[in-house]
Amino acid sequence: MSAILQRFHQVANDALVKISAHCLPGAKIALMIYTPGKPEEDIILKDQGLDDNEVVSSLLRHGLSIDGDNAYKRDLCDAIVGALAMGAQNNNPPPVDHWGQRFWDIGREERAGCEELVAALRLAVNRWTLLANELKHTTPEHERELAEISKASNAIAKATR
Repeated sequence: MSAILQRFHQVANDALVKISAHCLPGAKIALMIYTPGKPEEDIILKDQGLDDNEVVSSLLRHGLSIDGDNAYKRDLCDAIVGALAMGAQNNNPPPVDHWGQRFWDIGREERAGCEELVAALRLAVNRWTLLANELKHTTPEHERELAEISKASNAIAKATR
């Protein structure tokens, strides 16, 4: 850390100590300084025992929004999408009591519903195929029936890959 940043840290820390003497009992102080595009210059000073989640909640109460682009939100959304995908694959469940369990369960439930539909569609296509083959007509209507059976079979194949 450069001498200028070290000196700034010391001055800021001393100022926070003085400010904290005048805060309401139990209040916590955090100071964040950032230079856009230069994360290596970020400075974050905070009281002992400060709860980072409470800092975020305070910022939300004062206008921070889930709209807009930031790395934290991208990472969170990536984790949610991953949990949904893993649940759909019935693979890699999150640890017990992990917040991602909810999304893993949603993925699992959605996949289970899809599997039920595929099973029902398979039965319907098999029956439809038997009926279409019994007719053995080569009318345009019969050709359309065969084309629809083919579409349904392709949908089953796609859903079960």
